[in-house]
Amino acid sequence: MKKLALALAATGSFVLGTMSAPAAASVETHEAKAEAANAAAIGRDDMYDAFGDVALKPGRFLWRDVPAGAGDERVVVSLGDQLAFLYRGDTLMAVTTISSGTSDKPTPTGIFNIHTKKTMHRSRKYENAPMPFAQFIDQYGIALHAGHLPGHPASHGCIRLPSQFAAKLYKVTGVGTTVMIGA
Repeated sequence: MKKLALALAATGSFVLGTMSAPAAASVETHEAKAEAANAAAIGRDDMYDAFGDVALKPGRFLWRDVPAGAGDERVVVSLGDQLAFLYRGDTLMAVTTISSGTSDKPTPTGIFNIHTKKTMHRSRKYENAPMPFAQFIDQYGIALHAGHLPGHPASHGCIRLPSQFAAKLYKVTGVGTTVMIGA
């Protein structure tokens, strides 16, 4: 479970010092993208350690209680695996399937912070599409939110989550929570 923290420390990550900082601008440098990809790879290992050898079907998630004192929350997204991992401190708390952006409208990669949360948002860009439990990570409207999960990338760049997972995630994260998105 501590693999992520050790890996980030080994890379000389600047993020460890800013994870709990108030909503900072997104970091989409080559280094940030590599760090997020590494965190996503570690997430897969942590998933096995925490939940065993399981394969999640679209729309499914696993969640376990981790005491709030374990540390700050952090979301790690693996675009290649179409999975998102929720950590509390160094401990994997949950894993879920996702649906990310398509090749025409890709999900950005790098390190972001949640800057705005809305329990119900409607897209201004895409025909008033509902975005329940929206947690925005950039100024262009990219968010983690509840939505349709067909088992492959299908969004306009957002990270769609199962509805129940999105509601639970919304309750445990706050403005400033780090979101690492790796290819």
